[in-house]
Amino acid sequence: MKSFFKNVLANIVAIVLLCVVFFFFFIIMLVFSAMGSDKSVVVKKNSILTINLKTNIIDSPTEEQGSIFNINDQNKSVLIYDAIEAINKAKTDDNIKGISIEADELSAGITQIDDLRNAIQDFKKSGKFVYAYGNTVSQSSYYLGSVADQYYLNPAGMIELKGLATEVAFFKDFADKYGIGIQVIRHGKFKSAVEPFLRNDISPENKEQLSTLLNDIWKNTSSRIAVSRKMDTAQFRTVVDSLYGMIPELGLKYKLADKLIQKTEYDQLIKTKLSLKENEKINKISLGKYIDSYSDDDKSGDKVAVLYASGSINGGDKYNDIHSEKYIKYIKDLQENDKVKAVVFRINSPGGSANASDEILFELQQLKKKKPLIVSFGDYAASGGYYIAMAADKIYSEPNTLTGSIGVFGVIPYYKDIANKNGVRSDIVSTNANSQYYSALNGVTPYGVSLITRSVEGTYKRFVHFVTQNRKQTFDQIDNVGGGRVWSGTRAKQIGLVDDLGTLNDAVKFAAQKAGLKSYSVSSYPKRMTPFEQIFQDLNEDDISARVIKNKIGKANYEILEQVVEERKLQSEVKMEMPYQIKIN
Repeated sequence: MKSFFKNVLANIVAIVLLCVVFFFFFIIMLVFSAMGSDKSVVVKKNSILTINLKTNIIDSPTEEQGSIFNINDQNKSVLIYDAIEAINKAKTDDNIKGISIEADELSAGITQIDDLRNAIQDFKKSGKFVYAYGNTVSQSSYYLGSVADQYYLNPAGMIELKGLATEVAFFKDFADKYGIGIQVIRHGKFKSAVEPFLRNDISPENKEQLSTLLNDIWKNTSSRIAVSRKMDTAQFRTVVDSLYGMIPELGLKYKLADKLIQKTEYDQLIKTKLSLKENEKINKISLGKYIDSYSDDDKSGDKVAVLYASGSINGGDKYNDIHSEKYIKYIKDLQENDKVKAVVFRINSPGGSANASDEILFELQQLKKKKPLIVSFGDYAASGGYYIAMAADKIYSEPNTLTGSIGVFGVIPYYKDIANKNGVRSDIVSTNANSQYYSALNGVTPYGVSLITRSVEGTYKRFVHFVTQNRKQTFDQIDNVGGGRVWSGTRAKQIGLVDDLGTLNDAVKFAAQKAGLKSYSVSSYPKRMTPFEQIFQDLNEDDISARVIKNKIGKANYEILEQVVEERKLQSEVKMEMPYQIKIN
């Protein structure tokens, strides 16, 4: 028996030592990886700035997530502001001779693609060339690539040019089948975030706003593609409706592509353009590497700070998404930083917690008293994401930003039916009339419903109040365009919900102008995490499980599953949140 325990103990010690050795080996690998990434980047003569599959365009540093699941991932995440600055710099860089777009899939939001496209269009004014090549090309990638002087397609390739559509999943029958009750209280007939739990089809109001949104966005994007490819509106519509891009020969015939060639032939074409010899290689440099080549330039002196707010709005102090405790600290730090002369608040959020949104808005109002505060909208600035913009001196929106959604709702789940079916019942003993106004088994009492309704209505009035102050309109004017309705940035400008259409770069320039700065640098907040911090920030059971499931079933399927089981969607809390996301896939 003594020998048995010795063997068990020896095995335990061996396992512990092995784990320690593995951990330190892992740390050493991270250190060497970081050391390797710190090597200075030199831009060689006759270089081509390349946008390819290794580039992830992100809106905020908080979107960059490291993981033990992707430690070997070579993709470089690039902030959209840095990407635009890189293209602008390349325009006058004698070492950069052109741009090559080689991305079949593009990891970027719709407004980010708009900004990239605008920057490349401006780059072309330098007289330098822009070429694009594709194999199996997504619609978003083609939207960007179509700006090129010449678009080349693989002879066995395809272009998925199909227009926009949205599919709304409904869970009412699912909830009914399994005895899950859902009490919904909302203000705004267009506040459709709760519809999947109430209906089995799209409401007329939601169908109206979805149709308007999709047509606004498609009009903006399709017209730009058609102009770049020199097609009239009728011809372009026929090409899209008939899915001609799916067949390479038809894509060529109907001017979606200029020539069908292999990738090797494409590279040879670039070599000829650069007058390179047969044995000379093309110097291709990615956006990320190009940014690294000059990112260590002096950033002393006066600053314009860009505070990025991307993701859902919640209470707490986590790094990812928008957590109120974290952002209150960021805002106070910027307020007290004497080098920061103006702040641009970049919002890319569909909203979330009403309470957290209100906390953030208050701190921004205090910041505005000390220095200029300019707001820039990304893909989304809706509901709570729009609410936190109401301290701005000026609001810039992109044409395709989804914004507005001025409305409030509360969703309260309960499980009485499923519990009763399985023999679970409850009884209540309490000290006061409404000590148990809500329970997971019995739902909300009638008085509880009236109280929550009052809370929702009060929050809506508070929401509209701040909008009327910032937008200089009456309650009725805002209420008429509110009601939870989501608008495109183009229409938001027309109805006065934003001040101007423009990019993040436009907002930065205006902020500097308002602060009276002639010379300044731009600093990003929150600061980007190191690879080590990214990997270890979320090493908990829930996050690891979520990553495993997402990898197994795919991102699109995981997002559907998330709608059903996501905890924050079914909380007993008043919400300011947009009902959906729109992507150009």
